[in-house]
Amino acid sequence: MPQVTVTIDGKQYRMACDEGQEEHLIGLAQHFDRYVSHLKDSFGEIGDQRLTVMAGIMVMDELSELQKRVKGMESEIVTLRKTRDDALIKADKNDAALTGALGGLSDRMEALAAKLTAKRT
Repeated sequence: MPQVTVTIDGKQYRMACDEGQEEHLIGLAQHFDRYVSHLKDSFGEIGDQRLTVMAGIMVMDELSELQKRVKGMESEIVTLRKTRDDALIKADKNDAALTGALGGLSDRMEALAAKLTAKRT
């Protein structure tokens, strides 16, 4: 199992990860380090554990908001799919009605052409 060293708040941590996930883990650690740095800049030295807990809560808050957005988008997708399906059903019905009307018109035109041809002879 591969291992990488990540740096959070100036401290290095050796971590294991799945094969091929090394860069992803490093990126996550860098992102988390930005949260810790932001809090440290805002509140000063308030203790490593407290900074880490606060940064974790910020990440969880962001995750919660993103999950709400995803649920909203999933709901919107369901609505859009239903609207699309309803529109396709309506279009099929309209196509059938138009095809029927054009068929009837074609029959009438052929009958009229036959009558005109019969009167000429």
